[in-house]
Amino acid sequence: MDEQSNAPMSAEPAGIMGWVSVWMAAVTKPNEQTFVEMANSGNAKATTAYIWVFISSLVSFFFASLVQGAAMRQIMQQYDMAGQVGGSIGTTLITAICGAPIAAVISVVVFAVVVAIVQFLAKMFGGKGTFDQLAYALAAISTPFALISGVLTLLSAIPLVGLCFSVVSLVAGLYVLVLQVIAVKAVNQFGWGQAAGSLLLPFVVLCCCLSVGVFSIMGMLGPQISETFNQINNNLAP
Repeated sequence: MDEQSNAPMSAEPAGIMGWVSVWMAAVTKPNEQTFVEMANSGNAKATTAYIWVFISSLVSFFFASLVQGAAMRQIMQQYDMAGQVGGSIGTTLITAICGAPIAAVISVVVFAVVVAIVQFLAKMFGGKGTFDQLAYALAAISTPFALISGVLTLLSAIPLVGLCFSVVSLVAGLYVLVLQVIAVKAVNQFGWGQAAGSLLLPFVVLCCCLSVGVFSIMGMLGPQISETFNQINNNLAP
């Protein structure tokens, strides 16, 4: 691995401005040195990462709830359910206001579990980083993208703009994945293979388990589904 300086990051502005400077560095300086400096910063704490994830999830879910509520109101109007539109608006606001904090807490828990698994695998591959360092680096990557995506979700309700937003989201997701691999490599000071394995192996295992579960369920329900179709065909036959 290329030699890198382990010097701590220079002094950051306090408060929100300090957070924004870290987020900007994470997404605009995609190199190992950026994340090495983050990992060795005195601010690299899991609690800070949790706050970032909570805030970004709160914003994303709130705006997503508003967009989904607007879509539901349009459907109701198309089917002449005008009397229920007012109740739908109230339900949307209640869901957005009350549901967003719950979704944000769940996101923080999921984030902590994922980081713990990734760092556990990284240690098995010889990584030298810590949970706090990795959580801080990964949150610095995911938070700005989640905030921007949450705001842009409002535009996704427009048909053509929504399609463009989907393409942009796909490209951004791939960029985030690349940044995360770089972060894992930099924090744990090992090779690209170990970094990719630590980050992607849990998702590969999860996908395999889900696939096995789906095929198992389909196998058990197969005879019943076949019998249902046979009954439908018999009923339709003259």
